Amino acid sequence: MANPRTPYFFSTERPSLTAPPGGPIIAHVVVNVEHWQFEQPMPRTIIPPPHGKETVPDVPNFSWADYGMRAGLPRMIKALVDRGLPASTSFNAGVIDAYPRAAEAMRDAGWEFIGHGVHQKSLNHGGSEADVIEQTLAKIGAFTGTRPRGWLSPGLRETVDTPELLKAAGVEYVFDWVIDDLPTWLHTERGPLLSMPYNLELNDSIIYAVEKHQSDEFLMRTERTLELFRREARKQPRVLTVALHPHLMGVPHRFGSLEKILDLLMNTPEVSFMTGSQIADWYRGQGGAY
Repeated sequence: MANPRTPYFFSTERPSLTAPPGGPIIAHVVVNVEHWQFEQPMPRTIIPPPHGKETVPDVPNFSWADYGMRAGLPRMIKALVDRGLPASTSFNAGVIDAYPRAAEAMRDAGWEFIGHGVHQKSLNHGGSEADVIEQTLAKIGAFTGTRPRGWLSPGLRETVDTPELLKAAGVEYVFDWVIDDLPTWLHTERGPLLSMPYNLELNDSIIYAVEKHQSDEFLMRTERTLELFRREARKQPRVLTVALHPHLMGVPHRFGSLEKILDLLMNTPEVSFMTGSQIADWYRGQGGAY
């Protein structure tokens, strides 16, 4: 088959699902909160190194991310809390030690914590993958009192064994497989693992760090996505994931667009806001095989 983890099918031919009470378009706000290690090469850069030679420490590119943790994240937390909106954080466990105030603020805001590795380093290059997964889940569980049910791999990068290892560690759903606007079951040797909708197109990392669009591009894409989803949701629910990073969407010239995105979704009658666990529980309740 084309996809080794799930059979191919038209999304439009899936069995009908019952929409959640709040509305058939399920908005899931995911804030990626990461620990970029000062003594390591940066996971992504905004300023290329002089003469193409990477330097460590990489002060300007580290500062890019560090600004987000100091100034961008508080703005984002306040915007969501003031509106009474739920959110999930895709969370490097190393943030607990490196940025304790950030971890405490998101915990106090009631956000769901999704495992995202210990540091912002691909599972393909981070040592023992099973150990990284267990360390992440255990550290977050000890901090929040709840072991994470969900997982988003750093950079969405997996090895061929990742789904089996996640399943063995008790993870119930993963956001790496960006293949549908609804949850989908993945096959693993240890049993089914739920693939949850995530987004590479409504994602500030892609829009601003990779494609380098103007500040209102995210807002425009959200408007057009919502326009289509409102039509499609008359027949089938849709999950609209908004993927954010504090150093990208929390900067002053883009932050107004984020506020407009949140207000647009709030003011759309068909939209309900849910966390990852709430979406997973809603989908499981449908009893479908897809």
